Amino acid sequence: MSIFNSMNISSSGLTLERMKIDTISSNIANVNTTRTADGGPYKRKEVTFEEMVKNQESMGVKVTGIKEDNTNLKKVYDPSNADAGSDGYVTMPNVNLLDEMVNLMQAQRTYEANATALKASKNILNKALEISKG
Repeated sequence: MSIFNSMNISSSGLTLERMKIDTISSNIANVNTTRTADGGPYKRKEVTFEEMVKNQESMGVKVTGIKEDNTNLKKVYDPSNADAGSDGYVTMPNVNLLDEMVNLMQAQRTYEANATALKASKNILNKALEISKG
């Protein structure tokens, strides 16, 4: 594996984690959104990704999409809410704030780890250039 491969792997990890952080932020911002442009409550979103492999060698990760989680939509009795049905129940988003905060912290730490690995690769490359000037 060349130093450039390790840099590409780290940068693909940075891209993935940034996308995760953006998606988690959207989930948190919409924790109480009962009506979206599509109609109905906001549905939690999650980034999907897979490993990039070339010649049986890992080349990092790539985002394959963002999927909506349609499970666990909860109903809350609130007849004064404009989005309440005839029975007085409002369908709420399936975003759990605690879970999202844990996911956010994990994405931030993983982002930092990838940034550190990228910096280390850069330092190794700089040292190699210094040695070759020799």
